[in-house]
This record gives sequence, C-alpha cells and structure tokens, in this order.
Amino acid sequence: MSNEEPDVKTLSFEQAMKALEEVVGQLEHGDVALDRSIALYERGAALKARCASLLKEAEERVEKITLGADGSVQGTAPVDGT
Repeated sequence: MSNEEPDVKTLSFEQAMKALEEVVGQLEHGDVALDRSIALYERGAALKARCASLLKEAEERVEKITLGADGSVQGTAPVDGT
C-alpha cells in the first residue's frame, strides 16, 4: 500500500466503492505478492465497512423524512437525533 492512499474514514461512498472495485480487481488478477495481497484484503475489508456504514447512515436519514398530507416533504431530522 502506498502512503498516497487516502484514509478510508475520509472517503465518500462513491470514492470508497471505486477504491473497493480497484482492490477487488487487483486481487482477482492474481499476480500480487502475498504480503501485498494481505494488505489489499485488509484495505478492502475497511472499504467495505465504510460503504456499509455510509449506506446505513443514508437509510436512517431517508427514514426520518416526513411527508405532509399532500405528499410534499415537510422536513428531515438529523441522523444523530438532534
């Protein structure tokens, strides 16, 4: 892994998905040294967890959207409940 790779915790969902696809592609290609494969697998696991977390947050935000009687959006509540 290079030092130029961004921290997984700072990636948007789209960035994390793209990075995960790249990791999977490298692992599927099969010509990566064992140490590099392990590092890629670890990064892939972190990227998967980041994507899952961001999806969960998005689902919670969608669930908090309230609709008025006419079907218009009345507002949303923050994910953290404040």
